[in-house]
Amino acid sequence: MVSRRTLLAGALVVPFASTAAGQSSSPRMHLSLHQTTSRRAGYRRSLEGWARAGVKHVEITDVMLDEFLAGDSLAAAKRVITDLGLTPVSSAAVLPDIWIPGPERAASLETWRKRCDQFATLGFPKIYCPSITSRRVTLDDFKATPGCMRETGDIAKQFNLTSMVEFARTSTHLSTLRSTLTLIREAAHASVRPMFDVFHFWSGMSKFEDLDAIRPGEIAHVHLQDVLDTPRELIDNNGRVIPGDGQAPVGAILRKLAEKQYTGPLSVELFLAELQEGDPFGVASRIKEKSEAVMRQAGVL
Repeated sequence: MVSRRTLLAGALVVPFASTAAGQSSSPRMHLSLHQTTSRRAGYRRSLEGWARAGVKHVEITDVMLDEFLAGDSLAAAKRVITDLGLTPVSSAAVLPDIWIPGPERAASLETWRKRCDQFATLGFPKIYCPSITSRRVTLDDFKATPGCMRETGDIAKQFNLTSMVEFARTSTHLSTLRSTLTLIREAAHASVRPMFDVFHFWSGMSKFEDLDAIRPGEIAHVHLQDVLDTPRELIDNNGRVIPGDGQAPVGAILRKLAEKQYTGPLSVELFLAELQEGDPFGVASRIKEKSEAVMRQAGVL
């Protein structure tokens, strides 16, 4: 039996192909790796392995940077990036109540300022935080969210960074693409943009047609994964797999993002233990081969 996802992916190939035929053949998207994918290797070793594998665009995390800084300097962390010829594209700061009023927000904003300073010094143009909170969320909280976004965006702006909101599938706050777009637009802050994660989108409550709500050029950054064909109620981070290894309509999603004029990194973020504990060179080589095949087939590489 042909699945709904297979039908959906196939239905979008021909319309986009006819559109793309008249467009420039210059590259629109490029592969990047998110440091979580090589979590156990540490800051330096992960980047060294990826560079050897030919991956040049990288996204680092606050946790792995802190581990490196426990024994070395921020200047040394920057030298690792520059000496390897890597291009920094985005940085992660996972903090509660950044986008919503809450008891942890004041402390999170102070840490956010510190992260903005660090990542800007390292040469990163963007910083993101997922929509996480530990408490029950009310309608009043949603009404207050645009103000929180503006305050957070003001801090990022001081460091010439774009701050990005990542909707998370299990969040009690922002868990869908549409809600996130609505509140970011209401905030109307030049330094606050939406980030798109394929896993959170496809395994959560969003619908494929929600991609039509994206305005041209609105998405600031993309996390790329495939998703196992698991009931959404049971899926967890182990359901994130290398593009091409799952059942999500990744090609169709990428074509729609290209239609919405997204140009930039596709940052592969995975949590599988075999990858996180594996040799960064081998892991990156495997991901690069499979991901670029998917990107090439979608016509976005």
